[in-house]
Amino acid sequence: MNPLQLRQAAAQATLARFDGRRLAWGRDDCARLAAFHLKRLGHKVSLAKAGSYSSLTGAVRAVKRAGYESLAAAVDDHGLARIAPARVLVGDLIGLQADSDEGEGWVALMVALGNGRALGFLEGRCGVVQPRDIAIAWRASPCPKRP
Repeated sequence: MNPLQLRQAAAQATLARFDGRRLAWGRDDCARLAAFHLKRLGHKVSLAKAGSYSSLTGAVRAVKRAGYESLAAAVDDHGLARIAPARVLVGDLIGLQADSDEGEGWVALMVALGNGRALGFLEGRCGVVQPRDIAIAWRASPCPKRP
């Protein structure tokens, strides 16, 4: 498979796993969605050192426990290059500014599906949306196979 096909397959697997799921902090949320997707692309992702959480406030604390100032900083630390939102391709990660007082500065992660659509949690459920005002985006390329 070429890199674009790998990205499409990973996005499809993420869609199949999360579409329609209700938001359950620490089990089915945007960090878990992004981690699942990146693993499908061959990235090493571990959420274990953040510990468990069951609310947005707990998620913010978990990110800080893991040593990051923000969820965006955690994504940056995994070696993904930031890109302009207009350059997003299928399989890239995008972040939208969360609209919650609890998570001020929090970026909600989504996976780009193409044609301006993305998979992410909105209003308590995961689904396909057409996000507006993308705050940040990362190129999520497949990792080269290691011998």
